[in-house]
Amino acid sequence: MISTAPYRTPQAARRGSATSERATAIKRGYKARLRRGDLLETIVYFSVAIALALFLADGGATYFINIKDVTTGLGIVTGLIGSDLLLVMLVLAARIPAIDRTFGHDKALALHRKLGKPVLYLILAHMLLLMIGYGIAQGLNPIAEAIDMIANQQDMSIAFIATGLLILVVVTSLVIVRKKLSYEFWYVVHLLSYAAVLLALPHQFTQGMMFADGTWARWYWMALYVGSLAAITIFRVIVPVASSLRHDLRVSEVVVEAPGVVSVTMRGRGLDALRAQGGQFFQWRFWAPNMRLDAHPYSLSAHPDGRSLRITVRDLGKGSGKLLTLKPGTRVSFEGPYGLFTDEARTTNKAVFVGAGIGITPIRALLEASDLAPHEATVILRGSDAEDVYLWQETYDLCVEKSASLRVLVGHRPRGVHTWLSAEAYGQGESLLTLAPKIKESDLYICGPTPWTELVIRDAKRLGLKDHQIHAERFDF
Repeated sequence: MISTAPYRTPQAARRGSATSERATAIKRGYKARLRRGDLLETIVYFSVAIALALFLADGGATYFINIKDVTTGLGIVTGLIGSDLLLVMLVLAARIPAIDRTFGHDKALALHRKLGKPVLYLILAHMLLLMIGYGIAQGLNPIAEAIDMIANQQDMSIAFIATGLLILVVVTSLVIVRKKLSYEFWYVVHLLSYAAVLLALPHQFTQGMMFADGTWARWYWMALYVGSLAAITIFRVIVPVASSLRHDLRVSEVVVEAPGVVSVTMRGRGLDALRAQGGQFFQWRFWAPNMRLDAHPYSLSAHPDGRSLRITVRDLGKGSGKLLTLKPGTRVSFEGPYGLFTDEARTTNKAVFVGAGIGITPIRALLEASDLAPHEATVILRGSDAEDVYLWQETYDLCVEKSASLRVLVGHRPRGVHTWLSAEAYGQGESLLTLAPKIKESDLYICGPTPWTELVIRDAKRLGLKDHQIHAERFDF
């Protein structure tokens, strides 16, 4: 029998089989992540539906029979939904691994921030509508009704304090205000949101009969609060403290990579158990003089080898600048690893990595960690000058090892043109497509300054890349 199929060597056949298996595994992992995302979103919608069901089961429909009671009914509904979504916000910020590995740490926090104002509006509507509704029933104006609530009703005074704290937290989280605050001040104010949740809780059980003793509604509502606060306590406090003590991480080496840029290598016990990957980040705290109160997110600049972790940091302010003075032996505590800027986020078997400045260092770690066949990856590095292309030699060696294409664009951007390219590359007609011809069928990883990253994303979307193909994490608080 004569075959018309082209002859393939055994080695080529094995490579083809391995590529096919890897592509299948990538698709399987991507679909599993989508299913987890759908499940988690469904749980949120379901929790809101249950809150409404609690209202109706308590005879809530009767509020809408008499026009005088409509305001009170709406006040109760907005309070229930607002409280439910407030707990969703806390869970999104709890750094639960299942959420982090499904949506990504930055996207979970973005949704947390997005919910802030709607939740505040619902809580304020709850308070104002009940002041009006109860005031109508008692023949009082809303102000007099509020004073009566605070003076004569159990737990209402602390409920009003909770609302005030929530307003403070949301206002300090607005972008225009947040930019004027130090991270440390904003962080302390943000902790008040937990106080607001706790102070608002008692009046929900002592006012009205919906959550009366012995009802299933009371147990369900208490379980929501206990579960949410437990998740925060476990993943924001207990796990980081226990992990830091267990791994006993200490600075082993500080290497100057360029003026104002250092690589800090840390060694500890059993680091394999962290399951950290190149491209992820940790929240680090160095126990050195004047640094104990500072905790900042820095990405790994090398894929963990089970014995050490390495970050590369540029002096961009008083926090990162102190790292240049670190001494070997300094104890390090940490939270993490966090982030979905990893090989797990892949949706195809090809990848394009684009990094600029200090953003090159997580790109280098991600490239090292990625499972890529020869010629499946393209790496594009940007720097204002040659010294800004940090870890250049290491990245070059990895590209050789993985048979990846490497393009380096050095120089400032052209004046008057909104582009992420250097003036030279722009003048030569280069583009994302010419630099990475297979980009349309690839995942695109980007790490660099936010405005620059947005320009790369703009060009990628103009080429037709879908959102799920584009991976870029933000670290702004």
